[in-house]
Order: sequence, then structure tokens, then C-alpha cells
Amino acid sequence: MSAHIRHAGSRRMARLRLSSSATTPLVVSPASSQHFQQWLPSRSSRMSRRLLSTTSAMASDGSATGKTRPPVDWNQFVTMGEGTVTPDVRTFTLAVKDNIVTLGTEFDTTCASGMLQGYESPFEATIVAQMRSRGARIVGKTNLDEFGMGSHNLFSSAGVVQELPELPETEKTEAKSLSVGGSSGGSAVAVRLGDADVALGTDTGGSVRLPAAYGGIVGFKPSYGMLSRFGVVPYANSLDTVGLLAPEVGPIRRLIAGNGGLWKGHDARDPTSLSLKTRLRLASQREGYDGDSKSSAPDEQLPLAGLTFGIPLEYNIAELDPAIRTAWVAAAAQLRRLGATVSAVSLPSTQHALSSYYVLAPAEAASNMARYDGVRYGKMQESVGNTEANPETETETATKTETATEAETVLYERARGAGLGREVQRRILLGAYVLSSTARDNYFLQAQRVRRLVVRDFDAVFRLQNPLRDPEDADTTNSEGYQGYSTAGSAGEDADDHIDLSDLPEGLPLADKRGPARVDFLLCPTAPTPAPTLEDVVAAPSPVDAYINDVFTVPASLAGLPAISIPAPPVSQSSTSTTFCPGLQLIGQFWDDARLLRVAEAVMEASFQHPGDKESLAKHRRTGTSQA
Repeated sequence: MSAHIRHAGSRRMARLRLSSSATTPLVVSPASSQHFQQWLPSRSSRMSRRLLSTTSAMASDGSATGKTRPPVDWNQFVTMGEGTVTPDVRTFTLAVKDNIVTLGTEFDTTCASGMLQGYESPFEATIVAQMRSRGARIVGKTNLDEFGMGSHNLFSSAGVVQELPELPETEKTEAKSLSVGGSSGGSAVAVRLGDADVALGTDTGGSVRLPAAYGGIVGFKPSYGMLSRFGVVPYANSLDTVGLLAPEVGPIRRLIAGNGGLWKGHDARDPTSLSLKTRLRLASQREGYDGDSKSSAPDEQLPLAGLTFGIPLEYNIAELDPAIRTAWVAAAAQLRRLGATVSAVSLPSTQHALSSYYVLAPAEAASNMARYDGVRYGKMQESVGNTEANPETETETATKTETATEAETVLYERARGAGLGREVQRRILLGAYVLSSTARDNYFLQAQRVRRLVVRDFDAVFRLQNPLRDPEDADTTNSEGYQGYSTAGSAGEDADDHIDLSDLPEGLPLADKRGPARVDFLLCPTAPTPAPTLEDVVAAPSPVDAYINDVFTVPASLAGLPAISIPAPPVSQSSTSTTFCPGLQLIGQFWDDARLLRVAEAVMEASFQHPGDKESLAKHRRTGTSQA
């Protein structure tokens, strides 16, 4: 059963139909919240700083609703809980992205859209119930790009999420607000500023990892089908994945892996949720799901001994910021110091992944958004609320006698024109076009083929087999026709030269890009540039220019693979003479989530052993820069 969003007029009927499923007990393994609590930073009084400044929300008749409006800060919350949160060893604070439904008696679910303004869900998302059972206390619903469509949290009926750095008065006049990333920008900011220990987001093409990279925190997208999507308002069903954000890897690893982890949480109400039998079978074939040990490596000084990391050379694009390239190479050297083997690999279809994504995702969005017509779903408009509507059309439809079909069309036009923002409308139109009879073969079907090639490229370089593919269908021949990979340069002194990305020509023939036969994980940047200013984003000549920010995150989403963004030590940006902590992404094979989280934790701990780096990271989270 999907998470239906009912119009207020039919809300009572929805409550009756959904009450049985909403009260069905979840089959989840109990987790020790006290054991989990040790991985959380101290909260002290940091919550009261914002919660005490909230005001009571008022209904249209002036009565109190029992919910609170967020304070004017970075605008990270759409709705917040009342009062302060008292630290408790048995609980942790959780922020929930506003496209994940919560009980309407506690929080509205609006998807940051006028179409769902004031919507109260009669049921709760599975992932929210699972987090509550593990000790979560929800502090609020976070802001996002409308329906999750955006990369900078600009498109929201609740307003833009933007950085308001804590700078001296003498510097504030010259400071420019930076993008916090999207679409889970509100969730990322809630974690950055300490409003929540953990935040839930959704990752369709990088919506958790990109804000994490911009904000210097951890953003994790699990394997597709691990976490239930029941109660997540859909954008693109084959890509939508619930993700988690936290200051460190530890809290996320404790929630996902181990005997009481979320990896066991099959949900029969989500058809894409893997069965418990399949989960147990896959866990028996992977490491890290049967206990809480950090590493199986015998040498504690070399926690990554025996692992091989691949550097995908196609990710070395011309638009990659030099400072991020420097951090990438430094991270590869750090992996080698931790005992790992590092070498280059080729993922030839990567160059087409972004184009494929922006065909497939809008196509699925066009289908999903068709339900919001103001009658069955969404807010009905009594009069046209879109100031951009054609006045001639309005005059004409107001004076002539309409047929039933014409009246229905006008009703839909009014609801969608007033309730949906420009970016959502843009993607609906794009999706409707690529699904049309004249464009379907040239765009939609071609994008599906590219998606299969992306999956095949990943399977060709990973040591572990993809359990979703038939071994007999596996083929190590890549899309350019050459067979296999060389292991030259995978170890020894030549390895450093082999991954010197600064000297690698972008146009190097694919046949010359050779790597190890198999790797355990891939290392690449999360974003090609540091967080841009909102001024630059708005001034971009075309709205689609922002889409390039997803170029490194989209491939893992198309393949349904687990991926995590972790902050790197500070690097200097020559163009602005500032320092920042870029985000680096680790990608693993399907259902290798537990081992990926262990590795990410080891890398992050080794990267921030110096107190100065930790201070720089803390400053980056507050201000967007690590400049002292």
C-alpha cells in the first residue's frame, strides 16, 4: 500500500481505510538505545536555543493547533515540536524530512508544497515507527525542495534554506549565503547546528549525500530495498531511498547494522522491501551484519588491510574543483597508509548516467504527480491562485458555459497551477514529454538501457557478486568492447603515479584506463565543487545548470548501491583564499552496507585525529568554511 495523500474532504474516509494497516505491529528486532547513545555527541542545552524561540501555530479560526512554527534561523524546519528536549540516555533526537509522513496529530506533512498545505496524515511511515522503537524523539519536520525536486533547497513553500554564518559583525555585510544542498537540506542543517542527533532524508539522486558534503557531516544512502519506503511521498519510485544524516558515522552504523539493526526490518506494505528470508541470506554472504565489531582485520594499526579501493577515472571531470581533486588524492594516500590497496578503475557508462537520471526520474515523477488534482489528492483551489495564469483564459472560462470535461480541466489547472512550484512543473512537463509516443523510444527506453550499463559497469569492478543478477549473465566486457582489467599499478610505488588525477587528461581513451580485476569499494568526490552561493545558483543562465551537482551521486542511485558521504580534512580553495572540508563518497556493492559503514568510520576517524582538523570541521558546519 502506498502512502496516499488525501484531500481534507476525504480525510475521514482515509483514516478508516488505513487504520488497520497503520496499527499493524512492525516486525523489528529490538535495539539497545542505551548502547546506541554512546555514539551520540553531548546535547546539553543546544536544543533549547531554538525550541524556546518557537511560537504556537494558529489555526484559521485563531485557535492554537498544538504545533509550533520554526524560528527564523537557517529555515531548516517546516514544523517543530513544542518545548525543550531534555537529554535522556534512553532517547536520541530525530529530525524527519517533511516528505516522510508522521501522524497528523503531531506534525503536518506538506512536502514543502502548497498542494499539501495543512495535510495531516492518518498513519505514520514505517521508518519513523522503526526509529521511535529504537529511542528516537522527533523534534520537527525539516524543510526540503518541493516534493524532493531540487539540489539547493530553493524550491520550497516554506522558504529557502540558507546558511546564516555566525560571523563577526564586521564580516556579515560581505558574507554571502551558501547553498546547503538539496533536497534534504533542512535535515542536513538540523544535524549541522545540533538541533538533532540524527536526521531522516530521502535520496533519489544524491539528495542526502550532497547536503552532507556541503555541510561537513555524514550522509548515508543504503542499498535500495533495505529501508521501507511505506509512508514516503514518492518522487521516483525506482530511485527513492530513505537515507540518514549524522555528525559521525557511528550513530548510523549502530542503527543500520548489528543484531538489532534496521537491515532486518522487512515491511510487507512496501513491495520494494526485501523479504526477511532474502535479507538473512544476503547477510550470511556479507560481513558486519552479525555483530558490532568494528573490523575483522587482525592488525588494529592497519584497519583496512586486505581491502582494495578503486578510483573511478571517469569522475575526474573538467569541472572538478582543484581543491576537491587534491582532497581526493590525499584520501587515496590515506587509504594506503591504513593498509588498503588503491588502484584505478573504469566505469565507462558514467558519462551518460546523469542524462539517464534526468530522463527516468522526471518520467516517474510525472506519473506520481498526476494524482495531485485537487479532487482525489491535494488542496482544492476555489479560485485561481497562480498569478502567472493566463488572464484571457480566466475571463473566458468564467463567462462561458463549460462542458464537464472543460470544467474538470480548469479545476485541475487551478489546483496544480496554484499548488505546485515551477521546478515541480518543469519536471512534470519533462517527464510527460519523454513518455510521449514520439519521444519514448528515443529518450525513455534509451535511458533504461544506459541504466543497465551503469549497473553492469559497477558489477564488473566489484569483488563481491551482485545478488540481484544471474551469475550466468555477468559480463566483464564493458560498453566500449574491451575485456577485463589489468592489475598494473595496483600496489607499490607506481600506484601513486597511477592515480595522480591532476596529470590525467580527461580525454584519455577508455582502453587505456585499466584497474584491478576486482575492488571492494570505490572512492570519489561527492560533489564536483564546494557549496556555491545562492546568488550564483539563482543567476545561472539555465535551471538545469544545477543538475551537474548530482553527477557523482547519480550512478550509485541508478544501480541501487549503498553510498556514503564523509567529510575530508580541510583544504584550501585558491580562487577564494578560504579553506573548507569537502565531501568524499565511498560506494559499495549491493547489500554491503555494514562493511561500507565500518570502512567509512575507520577512514573518518583516521582523517580527523589532529585537533586542528576537528576544529576546522566544526567551524565548517557552522559557517560553510573552515577559514580561521
